[in-house]
Amino acid sequence: MIGKHDTLAQLKGGLIVSCQAPPSPSLEDADILAAIAEAVVAGGAVGIRADGPENIRAIRKRTKVPVIGIWKRTYPDSEVFITPRLKDVIAVADAGTEIVALDATSRPRPDGETLEMIVQGAKAHCASLLMADVSNYEEGLRAIDLGFDLVSTTLSGYVNDSTETPVGPDLDLVERLSRHLGDSTPVIAEGRISTPEQAAEAIDRGAFCVVVGTAITRPQSLTQAFCKGMHK
Repeated sequence: MIGKHDTLAQLKGGLIVSCQAPPSPSLEDADILAAIAEAVVAGGAVGIRADGPENIRAIRKRTKVPVIGIWKRTYPDSEVFITPRLKDVIAVADAGTEIVALDATSRPRPDGETLEMIVQGAKAHCASLLMADVSNYEEGLRAIDLGFDLVSTTLSGYVNDSTETPVGPDLDLVERLSRHLGDSTPVIAEGRISTPEQAAEAIDRGAFCVVVGTAITRPQSLTQAFCKGMHK
């Protein structure tokens, strides 16, 4: 692992690629995901976002760029599934990530844990930076008050009772958070960024760096989009 300031310096202004298998079960193999990560780094990616300790370790062996780690887990008493508990945060950090990302929405967490408890515990046990995946402006500000090191717009459009997910990225949220936080806290643009032009606009509107997943690393989703478009 590299130091905090070196990590942020490597990520600034660059592209982070999310290398996750779903919805393609055939890609759910640590070696396959590590090979994908190696390929995108060769293409210029400055970082990788990865899901699960096993996959993170495999990617760490084949790449030298910073890794943002998560662990998607389902618990019966909570809708939160991105690194929902303190033990999940610690497991991801122990797998060798420079940054651990977790759901920082206002939704209840499993077993009565609170976001504040998780952040405090993570700060006490982990050397990794903490990134808040938020869905709105207020959650971003609260995350900073709780001690998060970075804020990402990952969950905008995916939380609450909205019946339809927006088509494009929430660059207004990126810009609003970036203007408020200035240089004190990096704001990461993530979520439904599907073109180079959208990624460039995110940087222009204040994003510290950009995360892209589906548009690069999910062949099943990309193929379905082509097939759907052709049949129209």
